[in-house]
Amino acid sequence: MGCCSGRCTLIFLCTFQLMVALERQVFDFLGYQWAPILANFFHILVVILGLFGTIQYRPRYIVVYTVWTALWVAWNVFIICFYLEVGGLSKDSDLLTFNISAHHSWWSEHGPGCIRREIPASGEREADTQSYISIMGCLLEYQYIEVLHSGCQILISLLGFIYACYVISVITEEEDSCLRK
Repeated sequence: MGCCSGRCTLIFLCTFQLMVALERQVFDFLGYQWAPILANFFHILVVILGLFGTIQYRPRYIVVYTVWTALWVAWNVFIICFYLEVGGLSKDSDLLTFNISAHHSWWSEHGPGCIRREIPASGEREADTQSYISIMGCLLEYQYIEVLHSGCQILISLLGFIYACYVISVITEEEDSCLRK
């Protein structure tokens, strides 16, 4: 198989997908969103496995990557539905944090153009008092940033799925032709 085939494209896609997943992992860690952190962690592992399988001509690893990309697309569709409040989902629920913390998306307070103001709960400032945080002037609401992240993940995963299927078929054809000789 030549270097200008789907294999090189899949290597590029896996590398790009890995970088985008690492970026997303950082922002999910900043927001203490534990469900996406776990999903991103498994995604990073499987993308590395798929990259290794592509480089080393291991179709079984690429099959694992292909199956995972289908699951990853479904996860990102769920995230889009969650933030757009489709069905009975609510972006204000603690579903993504496993009810462990009261944190939400990092982008909710630090989005582009957002002005964050803390208002103390009482007149006294103690170390353990809670403050009300007011967010104003955001150029893009945080739920749309999360939807854009998931949309990009879906696009990259679908391209990776298509190229992985192609690479698997080419590798297995080459193995079959070698066995017939």
